[in-house]
Amino acid sequence: MNSIANNTMTNTEHIYVVGDLQGCCDQFNELHAQILLQDPDATLFIAGDLVNRGPQSLPTLRKLVALGDRANSVLGNHDLNLLGIAYGAHRPHHDAYLRPILDAPDREQLLDWLRHRPLAFQIEQHLIIHAGVLPSWTVEQTLDYAREVEQMLQGPNYVDFLRVMYSNQPSVWSTTLTGMDRLRCIVNVLTRLRFCTISDEMEFDSKEGLNKTPPGFAPWFSHPRLSASSTLIYGHWSAIGLQLQPNLIGLDTGCVWGGKLTAMRLSDHQLFQVDCPPHQEIN
Repeated sequence: MNSIANNTMTNTEHIYVVGDLQGCCDQFNELHAQILLQDPDATLFIAGDLVNRGPQSLPTLRKLVALGDRANSVLGNHDLNLLGIAYGAHRPHHDAYLRPILDAPDREQLLDWLRHRPLAFQIEQHLIIHAGVLPSWTVEQTLDYAREVEQMLQGPNYVDFLRVMYSNQPSVWSTTLTGMDRLRCIVNVLTRLRFCTISDEMEFDSKEGLNKTPPGFAPWFSHPRLSASSTLIYGHWSAIGLQLQPNLIGLDTGCVWGGKLTAMRLSDHQLFQVDCPPHQEIN
């Protein structure tokens, strides 16, 4: 039995998880066509960061919305940033990548769809998140914490949260956190995390590969974690590329940087990939 409302599904058949799109719609179309040749009933689940950096954020969002029940996504940091800009909660330094969405006649439909995406989603023994989870979080806690933020984003006061979403603080998770600090910390874990300590302290300045690990920290997935009973599937970290480890799958293979766009069929973990050209910065 599947429960989209509870962010869980119990059947991996025809489910394909796709790494960060970042507005690379041509490559997304190519990958989708490749998958459909083998499985006309395929349903796509994106690991977040649907928009930004690539030149086709608007058609990317439109395609996902048009696919209806055949597509879903967890929210990534770039998706939340789009919401913050669109609703006046954040003033961008550079929004050329997102301007076509902001000016689109169907922007409200697209933004409403995006605002109602989950932050974590469980499919059988797979947990999909954009960035990571902390060592102390179980799968059940991760889903519960994600729902706290989702209720705010999908409720009437979502702009209030978007206004205070941008901060690295608090940098240490505690179950005693309350209010906006608690919600911000949950968002930062699920959409921005790369490095942390075993005691759930996070570091957000370092964005490079494992050879640039900040002193005193380690990649979030290198610690013993209470979520190890499930296979965690994430995107976000193109600098370390494809990761295929026991109970851990990283699918951000740097499409927007000239790498590949990668999908994985959940039923047998078969990979599907297309090559991607590097995209020029929009002025």
